[in-house]
Amino acid sequence: MTAVRNLIFVLGDQLSPGLSSLVAGDPDQDIVLMAEVQEEATYVRHHKKKIAFLFSAMHHFAAELEGRGWRVDYVKLDAANNRGSFTAQLADAVSRHGAEQVLVTEPGEWRVMELIKGWQAALGLPVRIQPDDRFVCSHAEFEGWAEGRKQLRMEYFYRDMRRRTRLLMEGDQPAGGQWNFDAENRKPAGVSLFMPNPKAFAPDAITQEVLALAEARFANHFGRLEPFWFAVRREDAQAAFAAFVEKALPSFGDYQDAMLMGEPFLYHAVIAQYLNCGLLDPLEVCRQAEAAYRSGKAPLNAVEGFIRQIIGWREYVRGIYWLKMPGYETQNYFGHTRPLPDFYWTAETDMACMKAAVTQTRDEAYAHHIQRLMVTGNFALLAGIDPHALHEWYLSVYADAFEWVELPNTVGMSQFADGGLLASKPYAASGAYINRMSNYCGSCIYDVKQRTGKNACPFNALYWNFIARSREKIGGNPRMAQMVRTYDRFDPAEQGRIAESATAILADI
Repeated sequence: MTAVRNLIFVLGDQLSPGLSSLVAGDPDQDIVLMAEVQEEATYVRHHKKKIAFLFSAMHHFAAELEGRGWRVDYVKLDAANNRGSFTAQLADAVSRHGAEQVLVTEPGEWRVMELIKGWQAALGLPVRIQPDDRFVCSHAEFEGWAEGRKQLRMEYFYRDMRRRTRLLMEGDQPAGGQWNFDAENRKPAGVSLFMPNPKAFAPDAITQEVLALAEARFANHFGRLEPFWFAVRREDAQAAFAAFVEKALPSFGDYQDAMLMGEPFLYHAVIAQYLNCGLLDPLEVCRQAEAAYRSGKAPLNAVEGFIRQIIGWREYVRGIYWLKMPGYETQNYFGHTRPLPDFYWTAETDMACMKAAVTQTRDEAYAHHIQRLMVTGNFALLAGIDPHALHEWYLSVYADAFEWVELPNTVGMSQFADGGLLASKPYAASGAYINRMSNYCGSCIYDVKQRTGKNACPFNALYWNFIARSREKIGGNPRMAQMVRTYDRFDPAEQGRIAESATAILADI
């Protein structure tokens, strides 16, 4: 190949034609490098379906760029010149193409940014790092918002993002007269409800080839490849979102916290994997959801709840991640050290809720936020599982999991391991919450109404045991102090039965 001015390195979660490094380049003078590398596929043992999704989406994005006039050097995982890592692959491409400079958009993960910072010295040529402007809030803007605050509550950040984007605003006031309709979004779903599945796409020839590669190269990774129905092209991801807006968004708000046996998707959009790799634009999907409200096709509580997840929570956890890394990944406020139980990988447990959540995760590389927070995450918190081990599990098993979004959700929201920087309380709950929001308990061998004993729901004894052992850490929390007082009112015999039951459960796992 002839020498090029810029070698533009596009990473697997940067599949956006408006990417800042591409905007700064010139198709007539520059070349795009994309590579499937073993190091990125295995730094944690990613779900096979996640690997296949990203590799196939990368393949299709390369074709999209070629259709836009770019020259693309695409290195497959099994290519003879595949060097196995970002740094080695970049060095090889620089040598082959005689590039004068490397252009790259800042990565989503701190780990990769540390690699990129060393490229200029290693390669002996300029490496220009462009900001990732696919987000509403820049790193500097988030740092400015966080400065001087002891607690970084998402709700106040979210209101600023609403004002900035003008989404769901009526002048200076929020549509409907309030910012947050979450109180209306907690209805348990009944089995008689109609729940449309996300729009599915049959694997094309490229995806079939990638699926075969993933099965051959990552056979010992968690998860099942089939059925594979994810969109891997931009137009298909957009069609999937349009189907959600038409069929599911009107009921999304009411039932977004519900869980039902055999219904993994309910009314959820299931688009986080598309947003997080760049196939969908976050502001565009928010504007489409707002348009559904403005035209009377979806109620305000549903649309506000959806938009809050995107410009509120998604932007907020990215800000927390870059503000607190490195070091945030090792936070452990409660000092939990228990290893992750095997059933997080095997789904071999008699707890119906855990079995359902892990089985679904294995099959679909997906579970919605309440399954993650109040089933698998809640159990880990109550059982005293090492939050870093849980973080690595979540990062491994979900197709939408990238560290910038997954780590704060796990360490901060799910495990309260940052001591309350992010969440106002530990999200700890007994089996009563799961029973209220799901139908899991009806088919479980454990009795959700029993607190102790071999037939009692394990969440119950573990919950009160967590309250007892964590009292010094949570007793001053306004939202947890009442539960400490409630435990203190149990008679000593009941407290003893709680400790005995919890000990037996923990020994068994």
